[in-house]
This record gives sequence, C-alpha cells and structure tokens, in this order.
Amino acid sequence: FLEAQKLLMDLDALDDKGRITDEGRAIRALPLPPRLARMVIDAAREGEARLAADIALLVTERGLGGDAVDLTHRLDNLHRDRSRRAEEARRMAARWAVSAGGQREARGDSGVLSPGAILSLAYPDRIARSRGSGGSFLLANGRGASVDPASSLAREPFLAVAELTGAAAQSRILLAAPISLAEIEQRFADRIEQRDEITVDSASLALRARKSRRLGAVVLSEQIVQVSPNEDTARRLARAVASAGLQKLPWTDSLLQWRDRVAFLRRAEGDEWPDLSDAALAAKVDEWLAPLLVDKVSISALSADELRTAITNLLPWNLRRRLDVEAPTHFEAPTGTRAAIDYTAEAGPSIAIRVQELFGLDRHPSIADGRVPLVVELLSPANRPVQVTRDLPGFWRGSYQAVKAEMKGRYPRHPWPDDPMTAPATRRAKPRSS
Repeated sequence: FLEAQKLLMDLDALDDKGRITDEGRAIRALPLPPRLARMVIDAAREGEARLAADIALLVTERGLGGDAVDLTHRLDNLHRDRSRRAEEARRMAARWAVSAGGQREARGDSGVLSPGAILSLAYPDRIARSRGSGGSFLLANGRGASVDPASSLAREPFLAVAELTGAAAQSRILLAAPISLAEIEQRFADRIEQRDEITVDSASLALRARKSRRLGAVVLSEQIVQVSPNEDTARRLARAVASAGLQKLPWTDSLLQWRDRVAFLRRAEGDEWPDLSDAALAAKVDEWLAPLLVDKVSISALSADELRTAITNLLPWNLRRRLDVEAPTHFEAPTGTRAAIDYTAEAGPSIAIRVQELFGLDRHPSIADGRVPLVVELLSPANRPVQVTRDLPGFWRGSYQAVKAEMKGRYPRHPWPDDPMTAPATRRAKPRSS
C-alpha cells in the first residue's frame, strides 16, 4: 500500500496528505495503470495524445505490434496491422486520446515528442545510459540491464525502458525506445542534479575532481575540473593512503630505522613510548598526515623531509634524547667504524662487523643503558659471516681459537692474535714485509 501511495504522490495524483488531486482525477478517468495514464495526459498537453495512447496500448496489450524490443518497430507493426483485434485496439486507444485531450487543452505541434520521450514520461526512473559496449545499460533507478548486442538499440547512448525481466543487477530489456540527451534535459530539468565530486585515484593516490549532471544513477554529462585542495580533501587523501598502505609514503631508510628504534624501546620499556606501527599510524592519519596535505592534490607532492618532521613530532620531547642514548642508530667499534644497528632482526637488535675491528673489546656491545646486548654477527676480512654471538668476551675465551686457526689459513696477511682482548683493533692487513 505504501509503495502504491508513494507512486501516486510522485505522479501528483495525491497530495502530501494523501488526498486525490485534480491530476489524480484525470488519471483515474483513464482505464490505464497510473504511470501510463499520466503519460497519455502529459503527452496530450503537447498534442501527442494519440501516439501516447498507442504506446500505452502496446505496453498493456501483449502480442500487439509483435515482440520486437524496439518500441518504434512495434508502433510501425501496429499501424500496419489490419486484423480485427488491431482495429478494435486502435479505436480503444483513440478513445483514451480523446479522453486525455479533453482534460486539458492541447498545445504545441504534433510530432514534437519522440516515442522514447513519451515513454519516459511514464518511466523516468527507467531512463538508461549505455555503459559503452555489449548492449549493457545503467538505469536511473540504479538497476543494470542489457539488450541483445545485435540490436540497433545496443548502439544508442540513451534509452527509455518500459519493460524488464530478470534480477535487478543485470536485467534483460524487453521493450524500450531511443531518447536523446536533449529530450532528457528538456523533460526532466527539475530532476537533474548538479554534482561536484572529488575522488582519490587508488593507483596514483591523487585527487580527481569532476562536475557531473545526473538523473538518478545516470550520468548525463561529466567534466574533469581542477582540484582546489583544502582540509576536507586532505582528510580524504590521508584516508586513502591509510587504505592503500603507508608504504606509499616517501619513507627514507633513516626514518624507517627511527621508527624501528622507537618500536624497540616500546617493547623493552613499555607504553611510555608511542605506538608508531603501521596500524597505529593508519588509525590516526587525520591527526598527523592530513595537516601535511592541506595544500596538496597528490601524495607525490609530499616530500621526505615533510614526512620525517611529522613522524618525529609524534615522539614527545622528553623521549627524543633518550632515544638517541638508549637506541642509537649505530654501534661505534674501537676502530671508529660505525656499524648500523638493525632493529628489525628476528633475533633482536643486531650489527654485522669484521672480527678484527673488535679486538681489545672486553665488554659485549649493548644498548638501552646496557640492558640489551646486541646480536653481533662477526665477519671475516672478506665480510663473510663467521659466527654470531651475544657474549663477545665468552667468544674471545672460547671458540675464537678455532676461528683463528681457520682464518689464519684463509687470510694469512691479517692479524690473528692469541689474546684478542689485549690486541689492538684494526681494519687493515699486515704490511707485506711482515
């Protein structure tokens, strides 16, 4: 009941209080479904009552005019048909036309409305636009529909559809007629919506702006325009980055390591250190990323320096000095070599360094005020892995002797002292004369 009442209100047959209007009385006077009665009455006002009545006849009387999908072909067949049924049907349609024309004075010249334009008066929600190929169309009500790709209708940009069958997602069109864009714009100017849309291209993470004119779900025209970035577009762009993945941002190796250092101290010392994981950052892009994008239309315009500033500002001032002290970027060997600390290693913060550069070191390298020993990957003079240890003094006292024996044979020009804890660290080979 409610759906039928809404339809009658849409047809101006009932007012907003559910009372019948003058239009409703005119519709009720015609022995047709409300949509078709409304169509015949509206067409009569422009001198096309008879054509509209013939169209209503074809929609309501199965078999008349044949079974062509194109309404214009059925109209031609109806007008040529000399059978008794067709003659009686045409007389009935003529009575409808006279009745509809009697309600209002007709105006305009005959022939101003095409069959498609007339059909659209009954079914404005079924105006359809081609999706580009294969006879596929999108209706104003959001429904998908198609015609046989071999049909001439498949090549039309717009259709007015009277009958469909099948599921809403992809129906089959049983009866329709071409309608021009100009006719749609003329007949439904009050229903056409002007819309400004800004979207984010998922591949390039760039803003795209379009002005469009729509009849329901059908886009009548569309124009790409320049984006004017603002706080709203910045939030959209930031959220698109969160969805696509923060790896799309211009991270540098040093900034990634900075985050890894903070994450290490959070694991080691607790929630005093902020959560800067991808998940945590993605959840708060409105707060830290969007402000960087207020004047930008693409992520490609964001610099690595801007990103570094925004990320490092997430660490409170009182923790910044502690970060450098407790989770340094490098370990400095006795030789002065600075070995980068890998905070993402599965075994824990790690360094890789040649054995000889640690000679003379009697304490194991550590971070976090000595609480966390580094995982040390000892390398040969050729930078090949020799051994991994968390106890350098224990290595000197133990398995170093076996390593020394092997290394002497492979690298005889390099020093391999008997007591590495008292020997000077070096990164050089012995002189040739030695």
